[in-house]
Amino acid sequence: MTLIQGYLFRQIALPVVAACASLAGIGILSQSLDQLEIIVERGQSVWVMVKLTLLAVPQLLGVILPIGLFVGALIALTRLQREQELTAAYAAGMSRWSLIAPAAALALIVMALTLISNVAIQPWSQREARNQAFEIRTDLAALLVEEGRFVQGPNGLTVYVQEIEQNGLLKNLFVYLDNGGTVTTWNAAEARFGEVDGLPVLTMRDGSMQRPSSAGVLNSLTFASNAIDLSPFAAQDQTIRYKASDLWITQLFAPDAELIEQTGPRRELLAEAHSRLSSPLYALAAMALALAAILGGSFSRTGYSLRIAKAAGVFLIVRIVGYAVVAASVWNGWLNLFQYLLPIATTAIALRLLFRALKPQARSQPRWLGLLPRRVSA
Repeated sequence: MTLIQGYLFRQIALPVVAACASLAGIGILSQSLDQLEIIVERGQSVWVMVKLTLLAVPQLLGVILPIGLFVGALIALTRLQREQELTAAYAAGMSRWSLIAPAAALALIVMALTLISNVAIQPWSQREARNQAFEIRTDLAALLVEEGRFVQGPNGLTVYVQEIEQNGLLKNLFVYLDNGGTVTTWNAAEARFGEVDGLPVLTMRDGSMQRPSSAGVLNSLTFASNAIDLSPFAAQDQTIRYKASDLWITQLFAPDAELIEQTGPRRELLAEAHSRLSSPLYALAAMALALAAILGGSFSRTGYSLRIAKAAGVFLIVRIVGYAVVAASVWNGWLNLFQYLLPIATTAIALRLLFRALKPQARSQPRWLGLLPRRVSA
């Protein structure tokens, strides 16, 4: 890459990075607002919300990166064209291929990042998010404890907690258990949920236990520390059910019978696999449309609003049609081919328009020149 090409690469890359970062920030903000329910209703920590929010970002990269590339390239190319830096590059002897090579290299980098994210990072993050959601859904501490309220659990268990500290410590706990034969109550100054040998327990400190005997006598004892086995109240039949977006690319192309039964039909898995492999191609289409919008016409000091609007409309329509093709591929496997053809055809058409516009046009000969007598050589 020459010095001028390196300069053009940096001038285009910086707005692209800024646009992608802005879109990623909006995506993270929207995800964090959705995850507030985890803190409000499930009693989880802020770290759990942050973790789930960040784990959702890789799935958004397939959408964010091509759009950020398109927006950033439009901003950079508009400035370069308006300040006539591209004209100066032409005057310096750069060819058409040399001029668009930095933009093409940037598009290839974005395409590679999107492919890596789709194949490796997204399934890992989705599986981690699914596992975390399963832990939250089956967390006894979240299901049985709510500050200042009596919470009725399964199998005759009722729990009341006056205060829940940020570190998970329970203050002034009351537990009522009616198993159908006897009634047992516990109260403790402090308590904490934990695990012993892989089983959920509730460890209480500085408390007492009351239980009536068969003769009607109330038995009571005090303790410094006591643990209640909560395994009878935990759901043992729940398992994690993964979706197609959680599977690795090898599992999508070669699923076993058990995986198909859990996630969905084989056609749905193949549509997801081809979608992950084809979506990076939209980075090439985005850059080709941005180049065609700015360089695909004559120089204009008033701006390129109309051409940019047309390119943005085409990119939006192509991307929406791409999502529709993915959905239709679930029902017809032959449509998976169009997941690749659509961005490739868009890129080819945009480049065709770009090179046709960049090709120097031969000046037409004025009519009056044809009326002059031709000089006849001796």
